[in-house]
Amino acid sequence: MDRLDAMKLFQRVAELGSFAAVAQQLGVARSVVTRQVAALEAHLGVRLMERSTRRLSLTSAGAAYLEKCRLILHLVDAAETDVAAERAAPRGTIRLSLPLSFGLQRLAPLLLEFSRHYPEVGLDMDYSDRRVHLIEEGFDLSIRITRRLAGGDVARRIGSGRMLVVAAPTYLARHGQPQHPAELIHHECLGYTSGGAVQSWQFLVDGKLESFAVRSRIQANNGEVLGEAAAQGLGLSLQPDFIVEDLLAAGRVEPILAAFPTPELGIYAILPSNRHVPHRVRVLMDFLAAGVGASA
Repeated sequence: MDRLDAMKLFQRVAELGSFAAVAQQLGVARSVVTRQVAALEAHLGVRLMERSTRRLSLTSAGAAYLEKCRLILHLVDAAETDVAAERAAPRGTIRLSLPLSFGLQRLAPLLLEFSRHYPEVGLDMDYSDRRVHLIEEGFDLSIRITRRLAGGDVARRIGSGRMLVVAAPTYLARHGQPQHPAELIHHECLGYTSGGAVQSWQFLVDGKLESFAVRSRIQANNGEVLGEAAAQGLGLSLQPDFIVEDLLAAGRVEPILAAFPTPELGIYAILPSNRHVPHRVRVLMDFLAAGVGASA
């Protein structure tokens, strides 16, 4: 008898509390079951059960071993279920937390396409820039754009992006174009706020990351509003490339400080834990990685 079969047999005996009942289920003699449990105890070098003429009871070692057996056998069942699911169409509902602007512009078309490809998968989409608590709030997956992950995040990188400083030609005609990030303090900067006031923007100068103070009369927690403000000549805006690409293409804004790149942004699929990931969620991550990577 292999190790997993021994665990399954021990679990059955422990849960039914009877060698005879398990023997009857399996269609074997009671002595076969008792010998196999005794062999498991001999292998482990510890008594798992106390026997009496009336009942069986677990020892403390047996109770601890039973919990571990249940966990291991559950993981084996989940793995086998997933292998079988690879041959079948994914099904079930996925609850998603998505960033607002990137979610609407880039992810929504991909998610609708995914829904057409996989009609047995339901999508429950929540668009917000707040950082959600995946387990507590019942999310299966979160897509986030960040320079660095939080400690403990279980994530898969599905794409990348850059921040760009842009300004309208009318603003630059009035105020001139800064040649170095240190000159930003003399300009009207449009501040993106997320959990606090805007105090500085970061750039790579000679390969080293440096922070430069900015002043912001106009602030918002939405990049599209700030991009439009920049297009209307109200100041300089530091925005992700996906927010300003249409404004750049239309000539309403132009990039500045191109010689001083900003740190790369990572686009991540964040999971609630590193345990079993449902087949439908893995299929969605693969789909988004292919779509986001192609458009990045």
